Amino acid sequence: MSERTGAPPLWDHQGQVLRGWHQQFVSARDVALELPTGAGKTLVAGVIGEFQRRTAGDRVAYLCLTKQLAAQTADRLGEYGIPTVLLTGRVKTWDQSARARYRSGEAVAVSTYSHVFNGNPALDDVTTLLLDDAHGAADYVAGPWSLTIDRGPVYHDVLSLISDSLDSLVVQGLRRDGADADYRAGVYLASPHGVAQVKDDLETLLHQAAMSGGLSEEASWARKMLEGNVDRCLIYISHRSLLIRPLIPPTGTHPAFDDPARRIYLSATLGHGGELERAFGRRKIKRIPVPKGWDKRGTGRRLFCFPQLTTDLSRKPDDVPAWVKERIKEAGRAVAIGPDFRTIATLVTECVPDGFEVLTATDVEDSLDPFIDSDAALLTLSNRYDGIDLPDEDCRLVVLDGLPAKGDLQERFLYSALGAQNVLQERIRARIAQGAGRATRNFRDYSTVIVLGDDLVSYLTRNDVQSAFHPDLHAEIEFGWQQSLDGDSANMTENIAIFDEHGNDWANVEEDILAKRDQYERIDPAGATQLQDAARAEVEAWEAIWSGDWTAALEAARKVIDCLVGGRSSGRYAGLWNYLAASISLRLHRATGDAQYTTTATAYLRDARGCARGTKWLDYLVSAADTLDDPTMQAELDPLDQLAVNNILTRLVTLGRPIAFDTAVTQMRKAVSEKPATPYEQALVDLGHYAGASESLARSKSAAAPDGAWLFGDITWISWEAKSEAKDDGELGAGYTREAGGHLRYLSRSRDQDLPGDSFGFIVTPQTRTHPAAALVAEDHLWLLRPDQVLNLHDKIIRAWRRVRSLNNPDMRAVAGIFSQERALPTQWISDLRTTQLAELRSTVSVVAE
Repeated sequence: MSERTGAPPLWDHQGQVLRGWHQQFVSARDVALELPTGAGKTLVAGVIGEFQRRTAGDRVAYLCLTKQLAAQTADRLGEYGIPTVLLTGRVKTWDQSARARYRSGEAVAVSTYSHVFNGNPALDDVTTLLLDDAHGAADYVAGPWSLTIDRGPVYHDVLSLISDSLDSLVVQGLRRDGADADYRAGVYLASPHGVAQVKDDLETLLHQAAMSGGLSEEASWARKMLEGNVDRCLIYISHRSLLIRPLIPPTGTHPAFDDPARRIYLSATLGHGGELERAFGRRKIKRIPVPKGWDKRGTGRRLFCFPQLTTDLSRKPDDVPAWVKERIKEAGRAVAIGPDFRTIATLVTECVPDGFEVLTATDVEDSLDPFIDSDAALLTLSNRYDGIDLPDEDCRLVVLDGLPAKGDLQERFLYSALGAQNVLQERIRARIAQGAGRATRNFRDYSTVIVLGDDLVSYLTRNDVQSAFHPDLHAEIEFGWQQSLDGDSANMTENIAIFDEHGNDWANVEEDILAKRDQYERIDPAGATQLQDAARAEVEAWEAIWSGDWTAALEAARKVIDCLVGGRSSGRYAGLWNYLAASISLRLHRATGDAQYTTTATAYLRDARGCARGTKWLDYLVSAADTLDDPTMQAELDPLDQLAVNNILTRLVTLGRPIAFDTAVTQMRKAVSEKPATPYEQALVDLGHYAGASESLARSKSAAAPDGAWLFGDITWISWEAKSEAKDDGELGAGYTREAGGHLRYLSRSRDQDLPGDSFGFIVTPQTRTHPAAALVAEDHLWLLRPDQVLNLHDKIIRAWRRVRSLNNPDMRAVAGIFSQERALPTQWISDLRTTQLAELRSTVSVVAE
């Protein structure tokens, strides 16, 4: 490897980071530093590694995500005067003299993650480990403990063996080759308690499959890493494959990673929700603050385009691919990134211009020349948001298609089935930021970013999501969203031409974006603090599980749950941990015979069901561990209904007074039957009291507040947005929908309370049409109602009240019975009203909410 003496002069911010490390963290075993792309992260890491090599004689390894990046990094470090050796590819092809230079401490080894995170790691004697692009390394780290089995004979053998750990209907659906769409798309968790009971048979089955060639080479290596611990993993199953892996990789048992005296994690996008700790299996990773002034400064400029939101293409979505194809043709070279092969395959089929060469990550693994040297090429990357740099004229167009939340089956389960989106937010934002930045690698660089896919478009238009990005990226996305919504596709094409020229016409726009950027501060999303606090206990819990210390595991699981109390998505994640705690309790009961553990398991399972309200993942689990509910509880009310009935009983004395009641309900019905906004909104507030809400709130002075809100304790919150004065033949717009999507978050912030898991919002409107962009930006918790549905709800609730008032001293059972008969209990009318989900209307042009 070529070398030259003398590194370039350090920039001030690089010096700040190095001083901070040397003064405060030089002895720390796990330290993370964040510097934006183009800010000289490689030099900072190289100086740290070289310092340790020279002063302590450390064996230093610098890990990259790909071979191509490793080669690039080795060249860069060599230019800085740091002696390096490149150790990538198959170990048997390594230059033994180069390997010896690393082992003797004469040079820094530059390699890939796979040579440390491996069943037989080649770099197993590192003293200082530098981990580049740590935000994108989760799959590489978990890989050695991730056993994937694609659909086939072994898949079916495993499914049969663990069939008692799943609902029988799910098992039948997974077995059928022509399964229903729900089973083809779903990801299911097998009961850990049920799996534990067939552990020995499962170990034998996997061993025989490996010996007979039934497992892939990668799966066979993973089986060795999991051998003896399969019952301490989770098993996720889809129609296409199954995955056996621990929730958190047990890196403490992997000497190649655990033994180094220090590990330095490098990233351009570090978050604050515990993602780094979970990904690397570390209880605590200290962080060096971003240098002053760099908390807002970005790298290059991106023009975000949302063609699906334009005034013409939003109404003609079938024309979007043709527009994208023209932009790719004009660019000459473009990179397209999607979360899975299916998304990329569809994009290639619909959007690749004639005569263009389609390349994949494999084609550029060793060199980017096949892409850069072409005048007509589309580089396609499936779930690969990092590891490829295309600066300046190498590429000026990036296409992001689909929300990047479709990694392995564990990730898909957490996001889709469990509904615990917050636990993946750091990962998702990092992928978007890194994917969008593939073609902006320095401060003068620029590229257009075309955003496609309903889920990604909806995600990026959310205010809370934009606020969690770096201020520069926040300003870019907001500008692009507004420009897309206000113009047609021809205007968008013209904007791209002006941007590509990067002349005076763009200079004025640049000033506006910079002004916006300077106004913004990065704001962590709701639940981030709880998730960061919980990460330490999560790692502790899985360390105990992996070692078989079930008592310590249960104690640590309790710590996790305590940290995750409340919160929309952190609450859903707490549901998983409550369920795991129930399974751990059952294992302790089996081991000790102590009946107290069955009582503990019952309580944890009941709490898990409370956290899982609004999801179905627990319904698909059937085993001894999953049916421990106290039989006496089966006939009792749902906690939501119980809360509402208690509140109604309390209010009978005040709201149920004869004259006051008749006057109030007459005025209320009149208001919800007519259009004037002020009385209509007040009637919604009044109706909330009669419905049994703990609190029914009127609109505050803030523009972000809903027209009304029904808060049922810490179980469910409902926001109301009423467009009672709208014309029947009018159209629901995107701006209105986006505003309604933020109402629940406003309530959470203004009250300084976590949002209950199954909270949602109603938009009440007589409008029979919706702008397609309104459905695209709609969040999943928004539901559409017609005014007659609200009137019907009012009548059911008031009928129940009239019957209750006719009783003498009614008790809870009597009130619940009457409200149930009228379908006026919250669980009943919520089910009746949640029939038109706004986000589900994305494939249609007109709204039908009858």
